[in-house]
Amino acid sequence: MLKDSFGRIHDYLRISLTDNCNFRCSYCMPVEEMEWMPSSKLMSKDEILKMAEIFVSLGVKKIRLTGGEPLVRKEFPKILAGIAKMPVEQTLTTNGILIHKHIQNLKGACVHSVNVSLDTLNREKFKQLTRRDQFDQVWENILLLLQEGFRVKVNAVALHGFIEEEICDFIRVTEKLPLHVRFIEFMPFAGNHWSSQQVVTATQMLDLAKKEFEIVKLEDKKHDTAKKYQVPGFAGTFAFITTMSAHFCGECNRMRLTADGKIKNCLFGKEELDLLAAMRNGQEVIPLIQQSISRKHQALGGQFSSDYLKADPDKIDNRSMISIGG
Repeated sequence: MLKDSFGRIHDYLRISLTDNCNFRCSYCMPVEEMEWMPSSKLMSKDEILKMAEIFVSLGVKKIRLTGGEPLVRKEFPKILAGIAKMPVEQTLTTNGILIHKHIQNLKGACVHSVNVSLDTLNREKFKQLTRRDQFDQVWENILLLLQEGFRVKVNAVALHGFIEEEICDFIRVTEKLPLHVRFIEFMPFAGNHWSSQQVVTATQMLDLAKKEFEIVKLEDKKHDTAKKYQVPGFAGTFAFITTMSAHFCGECNRMRLTADGKIKNCLFGKEELDLLAAMRNGQEVIPLIQQSISRKHQALGGQFSSDYLKADPDKIDNRSMISIGG
């Protein structure tokens, strides 16, 4: 069992398979022409599976595969199948563009839930945000996932100037489709030009939604990061991930393993320990994992206060989002 100094038990691991991605979303990736990590610095397939086994032995019950875009990793099917043999719930976060090529792999690995990142329902806005004209393929793959019986969560980063006029459009989609739309408050990372003025809070978005819909609050489970709502009679739901306006650090059970094998005990934390180097040097990895969790800050990686309006992005020391993992 992995317990930090505040009594929080950590049983959920997010593993980044690659820092590469076939989209170029500005809030995630600092520049169009990025230099990706050389393969020698990335965890190999066998190293990923060994790391997963170690974390499972320490009480991890859920593993999420992320990127970059995890489906661009050539060994994705083998990694997926390897983790499927472990006594752990497995899921993934993807931009959705390659889902149709892996649908049988996902079903074979008993993956039941998939998160798809989609920040707009407008084709032209999608092209502007991702710098790729691929909206139709992503949407078709979301429908394919639903058709094949997957639980699908759509993650939309709430970008000021974009999300306000689409809040109701996203909610309207949940009338006929059993989608679970989650609006994520814009968070600061290296190179994404964050400012507090760009944050659209859950309260602001909910007020916009209430102008058009009757809304009921749903029950949130322990460790849920999303505050869930539904329009009565609609097939799906919507929710808000309030990282900036009302953090949920008090019940955090998450750890992250970057594609180059560094453990991050918090999305916002600057501290990292190199598990991959230790493994390759024949050293014990478990003490490093325990050390990382024991050093976890009480909230927000110890980098800024709960009042996001006072956060200074120039003083936040962290990676870009794509090099951390979704």
